[in-house]
Amino acid sequence: MSGHGNPRTHGGSASGRTSTGKGHGAHLLPDSGWTPCWRAVMGLSTALLLTSCQRAGVLDPQGPISAAEKMILLNATGIMLVVVAPVIVLTLASAWWYRASNKRATFRPELVYSGSIELVVWSIPAMVVMLLAGVAWIGAHDLDPAAKLNSDVAPVRIEAVSLDWKWLFIYPDLRVATVNQLVVPVGAPIEFTLTSASVMNAFFVPQLGTQIYTMPGMSTHLNLLAAHPGDYPGLSSHFSGDGFSDMHFVVHAVPASDFDSWRAQARRGTAVLSTSAYLELTRPSKNLPPQAYADVDPTLYKYILRQAAPMAAASSEAK
Repeated sequence: MSGHGNPRTHGGSASGRTSTGKGHGAHLLPDSGWTPCWRAVMGLSTALLLTSCQRAGVLDPQGPISAAEKMILLNATGIMLVVVAPVIVLTLASAWWYRASNKRATFRPELVYSGSIELVVWSIPAMVVMLLAGVAWIGAHDLDPAAKLNSDVAPVRIEAVSLDWKWLFIYPDLRVATVNQLVVPVGAPIEFTLTSASVMNAFFVPQLGTQIYTMPGMSTHLNLLAAHPGDYPGLSSHFSGDGFSDMHFVVHAVPASDFDSWRAQARRGTAVLSTSAYLELTRPSKNLPPQAYADVDPTLYKYILRQAAPMAAASSEAK
């Protein structure tokens, strides 16, 4: 008997388990076939947790508009949790209390109506709806996209045009234009006038706030402000065709002195955004790299509106 070891301390056990030590107190490990799977799960979970900790999107506001919108989101979530959290707790508590093995729970099959219960289940949701409506109504008026922002700094006007599949930004007061990039001074209100040269689209910079639609033949207005220096990604948040997913751009918020330097550098370029250059730009293209124009036709935005107006009228008549 003593010449034979314990079968559980050797690798050839019938259960397919292995030992981590010799003699007494050996620990058994799960079948090695599961190890790669668990490693993959743990690695993916760690990556997702680290990604979720990155500061970006609507929960990382970098301006007064996005900060106010984040507050509305948090207020609405808190109001709903006042109902959701107790309901979850009471559901679990009821399931536990009325389990089959609990002899103290009272079964009342004759109970078909309770005024007290009806009052609770209707009054609390009604109050939640009223609170949410109040938050949404006040926020919608306070954060009117067309309302100009109060500031001691002179605003920067930008005319934005959605194309297939790129963004054109015209600085009418500076006589420069860019494609798929924006440069703005920190602390200065940005007054956007937006339209589309093709189909309906949507302009959105999550960290600065307020998505707004662009439509052919008409202008929409949006006012934003970058309170801190940084690079903030923007995107098209409305499907507009094959290249829709590539309609990304970056907003570079820089100090006023750097903005002046960028403007001077852009003016020293050779590319000019004339009407003919614009027509070339309107051809569908994907992943167009950022570029700047040293000069731009001051009437180009009005020309784009006139060109798109017949398309918008035809679309309305078709409906």
